[in-house]
Amino acid sequence: MFSRVAIVNRGEAAMRLIHAVRELAAETGTRIETVALYTDVDRTATFVREADLSYDLGPASARPYLDLKALERALVATGADAAWVGWGFVAEDPAFAELCRESGIAFVGPSAEAMRRLGDKIGSKLIAEEVGVPVAPWSRGAVETLDAALAAAAEIGYPLMLKATAGGGGRGIRVITGDAELVDAYERTSQEAARAFGSGVVFLERLVTGARHVEVQVIADGQGTAWALGVRDCSIQRRNQKVVEESASPVLAPDQVAELKTSAERLALAVGYRGAATVEFLYHPGDRLFAFLEVNTRLQVEHPITESTTGFDLVKAQLRVAAGERLVGAPPVERGHAIEARLNAEDPDRDFAPSPGRIARLDLPSGPGIRVDTGVSEGDTIPADFDSMIAKIIAYGHDREEALGRLRRAMAQTTVIIEGGATNKSFVLDLLDQPEVIDGSADTGWIDRVRGEGRLVSHRHSAVALAAAAIEAYEEEERAERRRLLSTAAGGRPQVRHESGRPLDLKLRGVGYRVRVARVGPQRFRVGIEAGGVVRTADVELDRFDRHTGQIVVNGTRYRLLTATHGPTHLVEVDGVTHRVGRDEGGVVRSPAPALVVATPWRSATRSRPAHRSWCWRA
Repeated sequence: MFSRVAIVNRGEAAMRLIHAVRELAAETGTRIETVALYTDVDRTATFVREADLSYDLGPASARPYLDLKALERALVATGADAAWVGWGFVAEDPAFAELCRESGIAFVGPSAEAMRRLGDKIGSKLIAEEVGVPVAPWSRGAVETLDAALAAAAEIGYPLMLKATAGGGGRGIRVITGDAELVDAYERTSQEAARAFGSGVVFLERLVTGARHVEVQVIADGQGTAWALGVRDCSIQRRNQKVVEESASPVLAPDQVAELKTSAERLALAVGYRGAATVEFLYHPGDRLFAFLEVNTRLQVEHPITESTTGFDLVKAQLRVAAGERLVGAPPVERGHAIEARLNAEDPDRDFAPSPGRIARLDLPSGPGIRVDTGVSEGDTIPADFDSMIAKIIAYGHDREEALGRLRRAMAQTTVIIEGGATNKSFVLDLLDQPEVIDGSADTGWIDRVRGEGRLVSHRHSAVALAAAAIEAYEEEERAERRRLLSTAAGGRPQVRHESGRPLDLKLRGVGYRVRVARVGPQRFRVGIEAGGVVRTADVELDRFDRHTGQIVVNGTRYRLLTATHGPTHLVEVDGVTHRVGRDEGGVVRSPAPALVVATPWRSATRSRPAHRSWCWRA
């Protein structure tokens, strides 16, 4: 076994390797060190602190994880005898595998030749056809000019996928429905792929509409044995990026699963593959037809669900076969069901734009059947230079219903506060409650379609969020006036300007609201939300447990509350639904007031008590 493994990755992937190495060292009684290769933005990151050794690659802006010379210097300087790449960066770069071989360092992955043959989307399709794996109609090679692309499109027929042979992660892919779109997208797709992956080669293939995305996890020892460990369903995607994955697929029959596994093993054996790989297919449930997509010559982000259903550690297996060990015995048997959701620092209200920042609060779930893979800790910063992954929440159950229930519970129990940022937690929770997710009918384009229809944009508890944000702003004004009073009193002329019930203009999801707050007790407030000429009011009690957490009672109804304020923005989470409330400088009201459980007119409610500014009760 290796004595020092360099991690050519960061974050959650790096921590996955560190955990596996420590377990392997404990099992074998062998000392194995890990080396974290990091950039300036990760200098104090969790994976750097947890690794045995670390090496500074320099500024993230220089993209050192893609710089082979910088990586070579790091491997030599740290004395590593193995390099693990995980997923992303150079994980599928045969040039890096060759660099390791030439430097006398074991590459924990396939040979450069196998990587080139299977990792190239064009080459892998040709091999798939040779070994009898079903392939959808395609251009049977690169389309090197626009004219060639138009000719191939005419032969295949629309709709099509224009894809970069080196693409991935949703980039370098375009859906094309006609000649005009192909003309417009050809150069842009090629250039995008060249910038992101170093190759602008593109090809065309038939778009299978209404399809499911299914993939087979393979581990092979390069000595004649390949195991297909399970079939995952990754159909719940947003713009070709996976959001929720599960194993096994809810739409495949046992004979279909066996067919896919056999096809995947044939592909791996055809090139003498060593290490972990994923063979991806599209499946059309109506026609019961499969179409080979590609081979990812690396471990996948979603590998934990296969580990959960098989009890087989894929990362330790990667290390063992890279060290020359063989796969012995029978493949592990799949049991139960596992579902994974990705928790990202991204803002669903801003079209899922990355929302990085410092993690002020991080409480991750636990309990029966729950696994959490993460690379961050409370106090860490999610940098803008890399992906926005916070954690993967994996739920295991004896069947799909139990796994789904556990995942809902775990996501609801997750608490993340990012200073100035946001997460997709409430989006995932809403997703898990959708009928198409519950019955397993969602295909790869489902999220994009339903969001286009206005679904999966949660407005639940929006009025409660507005009330909580208004109270926070009100209390901040109280504190400011208290400081002003004490400061001016010290000078002999005490002054205060605080006005109970002064209007606040707030904005939620692009809509402006006028909100008034009056304190009527130590933790009690009267809140009115005015919009479109209508005022809706409520009695509110706010009980804080600490700086960020608490509970809010609105007209007798209790909600769990999580709040964080960053400048003019209030992040408010009510019973797991997150809302970003900001100050509306324009004060423009463009929507009816949301209901606050009851809608008693404010003025009629004040008749039994002396009025303050004829608007609200005197505190």
